[in-house]
Amino acid sequence: MKVITLFENRSISKEYKSSHGLSLYIETKNHKILFDTGTDDSFVYNASKLGVNLEDVDIAIISHGHNDHGGGLEAFLRINSRAKIYVGKGAFDDYLTKLLGIIKFNIGLKKELISDRFEFVDGVVSVDDELIVFNNIEGNKLLPKGNDRLLKKYSDGTIKRDDFAHEINLLINENNKYSLFCGCSHRGIVNIIEKAKTVANTKISTVIGGFHLMGMKVNSSKNTAYFQELADSLNNSGVDKYYTCHCTGEEAYNHLRKNVETLDEVKTGMVVEI
Repeated sequence: MKVITLFENRSISKEYKSSHGLSLYIETKNHKILFDTGTDDSFVYNASKLGVNLEDVDIAIISHGHNDHGGGLEAFLRINSRAKIYVGKGAFDDYLTKLLGIIKFNIGLKKELISDRFEFVDGVVSVDDELIVFNNIEGNKLLPKGNDRLLKKYSDGTIKRDDFAHEINLLINENNKYSLFCGCSHRGIVNIIEKAKTVANTKISTVIGGFHLMGMKVNSSKNTAYFQELADSLNNSGVDKYYTCHCTGEEAYNHLRKNVETLDEVKTGMVVEI
């Protein structure tokens, strides 16, 4: 399996566009997959630079309903007319974030893009023998503290903290080894891994995705226990290799890297062979 980072907060070279967001191209034996689209059409520019033909993508996954992961969806739809697009149920609801603690700013996806190409996931969807898309994560262990400022407008009109029921994850089975792809892990990377092991009925070999730890101060006494427990959980999960990115944050990554030897990172332009 080949994983090419089309868009991420940082880049291996100035020749690629990068800013806050995520987009991965995944090539397996049977599929060419686009996992998230970043904030705009920058991933298209980078894909061309990296030799990725987005017209050939047969499956797209939008991990959740935030525009740093699905903002480039409109550009993808213009380029690609064949891929089925998997999103979580409710991915096109209204999502907001708090700015300066009080201002509510829209970060949702464009509802006018909805068409019969979209498959709305609510549970476990076995695409075929190679791919599984799932959500409905149980457990609340080590939820990212950054979730506190992320909001959702519910059906009764109230605006409250997002429950992230719209967040989906991808499992890829190659040679009976499972790789897990997450967007931001808003439901907590530890909880997602545990669910993935249940879905796959075996260990998870590789995990790629953001952990949503950006902004957390690792030297703050109130976060010490959180980071220690997270490192212990990652070390004890049975996962052979982690690649994190995007919303994990450099400070959190550098801290975890000292405590989790199997942890690495990806940046825009990087190619990883699994």
